[in-house]
Amino acid sequence: MEYLDFELPIKELEDKYQQTLLIGEDSDVNVSATIKQLEKKLKATRKNIYSNLTPWQRVQMSRHPDRPYTLDYIKNICGETWLELHGDRNVADDKAMIGGLGKIGDQTYMFIGQQKGFNTKTRQYRNFGMSNPEGYRKALRLMKSAEKFGVPVVTLIDTPGAFPGLEAEERGQGEAIARNILEMTRLKVPIIVMIIGEGASGGALGIGVGDRVVMLENTWYSVISPESCSSILWRSWEHKETAADALKLTGKDMKKLKLVDEILDEPEGGAHKNREEIFVSVAKCIHRLHDELKDLSPKELVKQRMDKYSKMGVFKG
Repeated sequence: MEYLDFELPIKELEDKYQQTLLIGEDSDVNVSATIKQLEKKLKATRKNIYSNLTPWQRVQMSRHPDRPYTLDYIKNICGETWLELHGDRNVADDKAMIGGLGKIGDQTYMFIGQQKGFNTKTRQYRNFGMSNPEGYRKALRLMKSAEKFGVPVVTLIDTPGAFPGLEAEERGQGEAIARNILEMTRLKVPIIVMIIGEGASGGALGIGVGDRVVMLENTWYSVISPESCSSILWRSWEHKETAADALKLTGKDMKKLKLVDEILDEPEGGAHKNREEIFVSVAKCIHRLHDELKDLSPKELVKQRMDKYSKMGVFKG
């Protein structure tokens, strides 16, 4: 288990707790009182740290190397019903964008999302979760297939942004993202968006338009990452914490600004501390939101979605 900088007090207490248990097992010393004291202190320390996370600490939590990724959610939620689909039928099969069909109970969904790697080799294979234009075109192809067969769409967002390389721009990165945003606003099936990690820039927006948008508790959603914002404004990454505060990128900020609909609680310490619990919570949330949307006609669905996004922001005539 890896610990972030602000979690080190928890690590110290947990190490001390384990050492005390070993002393009790290896000797005749009664350590029950010390163990109870450490348990109480550990519980209080965890509560104090995790209930007072700063925006920058939530960004760090969203990037935790042990945190479950898109395929972890899909495979655990759908089990053997998961069928991955590949390719944009034009250029290539983008490994950073995955999609396919899967069931929750008796309901089939089209799942689409960015996939990161868990070690050096798989991170390179998945391009660190940064999609090329063909990834967004693959996503759109799958959405259109879902629309054709009346299958609701679920997107899982976890990306540091769309791939910014020259070749991506040459193949129309901006157009691909813009096309997805346009097509998603008028897709005639329910769209449920789940932000499960990082939600950065147009890379997230390319699959982020939905009837219901849900953020997990320790995730972020913003036009730019704190580091990039800091480097633009201060020519340095040193002010990333200040940038994170200013960007209003946490779930609470986004809900207050009415840019997302719901915040889904995570287990104490983050999604990686109890994977089974978060998988069950996400599956239940998707099922519940689909129940809210399934009886709407395609016309009503599109109208409500358009109205939802038209009301965002402040402007003067």
